[in-house]
Amino acid sequence: MFARLRAPLLPSTPRRVRSRRFLYSSSYSVSPTPTSFVSHLKSCKSLRQLKQIHARVFRVGLEQHENVLNKLVAFCADPCRGDLRHAERVLGHARDPSLFVYNVVIKALAKRGESGKAVSVFRKLRERGVSPDNFTYPYVLKAIGRLGAVDEGEKVHGYVVKSGLEFDAYVCNSLMDMYAEFGRTASMERVFDEMPERDVVSWNVVISGYVRCRRFDDAVGIFERMLVESNARPDEATVVSTLSACTALKLLELGMDIHDYVNKELICTSIIGNALLDMYSKCGHLDVARKTFDEMPTKNVICWTSMISGYVNCGQLDEARELFDRSPVKDIVLWTAMINGYVQFNRFDEAIDLFRELQVRRIKPDKFTTVALLTGCAQCGALEQGKWIHGYIDENGIQLDAVVGTALIDMYAKCGCIDKALDIFYRLRIHDTASWTAIICGLAMNGRTGEALNLFIEMRDYGFKPDDVTFVGVLSACSHGGLVKEGRQLFSLMTETYGIEPKVEHYGCMIDLLGRVGLLDEAEKLIEKVPNENDEIAIPLYGALLSACRLHSNINMGERMAKRLVKMEFNDSSIHTLLANTYASANRWEDVAMVRSKMEDLGIKKTPGCSSIEVNGIIHEFTVGGPSSPEMYNICFMLDKMMDLLVGSEESKMGEEDVVTLSF
Repeated sequence: MFARLRAPLLPSTPRRVRSRRFLYSSSYSVSPTPTSFVSHLKSCKSLRQLKQIHARVFRVGLEQHENVLNKLVAFCADPCRGDLRHAERVLGHARDPSLFVYNVVIKALAKRGESGKAVSVFRKLRERGVSPDNFTYPYVLKAIGRLGAVDEGEKVHGYVVKSGLEFDAYVCNSLMDMYAEFGRTASMERVFDEMPERDVVSWNVVISGYVRCRRFDDAVGIFERMLVESNARPDEATVVSTLSACTALKLLELGMDIHDYVNKELICTSIIGNALLDMYSKCGHLDVARKTFDEMPTKNVICWTSMISGYVNCGQLDEARELFDRSPVKDIVLWTAMINGYVQFNRFDEAIDLFRELQVRRIKPDKFTTVALLTGCAQCGALEQGKWIHGYIDENGIQLDAVVGTALIDMYAKCGCIDKALDIFYRLRIHDTASWTAIICGLAMNGRTGEALNLFIEMRDYGFKPDDVTFVGVLSACSHGGLVKEGRQLFSLMTETYGIEPKVEHYGCMIDLLGRVGLLDEAEKLIEKVPNENDEIAIPLYGALLSACRLHSNINMGERMAKRLVKMEFNDSSIHTLLANTYASANRWEDVAMVRSKMEDLGIKKTPGCSSIEVNGIIHEFTVGGPSSPEMYNICFMLDKMMDLLVGSEESKMGEEDVVTLSF
């Protein structure tokens, strides 16, 4: 009977109660003292636990205690397990927060890219009379640099001087980095020169600052000063920044010296390896770049991209594709580099095939991939392919920003759909110089001179600065429209107002404009202003004027141009052909023979004519003297039928034997 009696079952504890029990159990009990709260905050493992402890802190009235507040904010600002918004709320309710709390929140905001908030917290710190230290300023200066707030940066620099921290290396390095972000290298130099002691970071900041501002000679100069003046030895950051300058300046010898230093003093990390690959490939030493690539113990996708891009930039697309196929990991940057290579060297069909393979593998292209393809469509006049890519952009939610919009404008304009290009231009929310230039050049090449010039005026009214390509567009428009007065004014505006040095394209537009209307003497005087040592500019200009002389039957000037061209060494077959034709039109056959003999001696062959047409999204190309098209029989048959209709003959058939003798 007693065996059947059992203790009554206790009711189960709800989960919500159990989850809070750690506050009151023997192992997690929190006694109401600041020390115990700090201890448990140190051992806290999750944001949920922290909020429970925080609630207990409020219950016992310790929410304003400095040590507890410091620990609470430090935990909340931890990017791995905290909640920065909660840290901001804690700071907002604190009556007298310490400098430590401000520093923690400013640092967390700056690291998360919330630069505006970081600067706002700094302002509140000063309003409350808290004095910043050398842990405060670096993150505030980084935030200001990202915002591009020059006035604010100079103001904070003044605070630094007043607080006596102008010689602190940590603060000075941050000041120099901020000025580099602004592009104010003179201010950066002044801070650097006034530093009593410089560590390796100081030298690195200045070198990378010059590289960022594209002052590569100065970057190399600082690196050489570092080797002479400083006891600090170049580290990975020094090497990578200096190699970037060497790449831009094509300083192969210095780059090789740095490579030797890396082998002796440093470990060749993947970051250094990438910089070396880039330097060797862009300096034309692909064999050394490949050797460096093969010797790298570990290769990430950036290494593969650097090596493949090196082959692409040198036109070795087959080698690039072989390496591309071997790459174990391919990101969208690598795919885009390979696609862009095919586009760059007019292998558009292979670019499209690779893009389709990318889609099959369900890799989402970015805007740069589509821009590369649109560039190829523009080059080939592949309107149907361009429309398909435009549809793909719309269907896949790729943002129509200035970059994508400019590529679409360029494609439609070069394919003759200038109204569609205008529609896209006016749909863009944000314009830049490139988008204005694309539509102006598009209108010019489609013969809409007045609209091109009006848009150029509008562009300037909106505060955009035209570049050298913009002026090619408007000068070309003047040339097509025969607007001599406007052309002269624009050429003067380009050189005098905007300080743009004229290139062969600008001179060519002006020579063409003056030549069309018969102002040959003025055109000749303009050519004489070109520096004598620059034959690369002078030769095509003399050729353009020679062509105008033929057009206006000015034999005397044509002979002068011909004599000047004969004295120059050049490999452009079109100029030689024009020169020979000019002599032929004057029945000077000995001179014709001399020009042709010179072409043979120089190994120059006349570039064959080429035409292409897009049918059902496929580009068909025809070259004079080139291999016959697979459709040659049908093409000739259709031509034969057209001739029947034109001539009115009853019947004319072409046999296969006759087709073989034709050459297109």
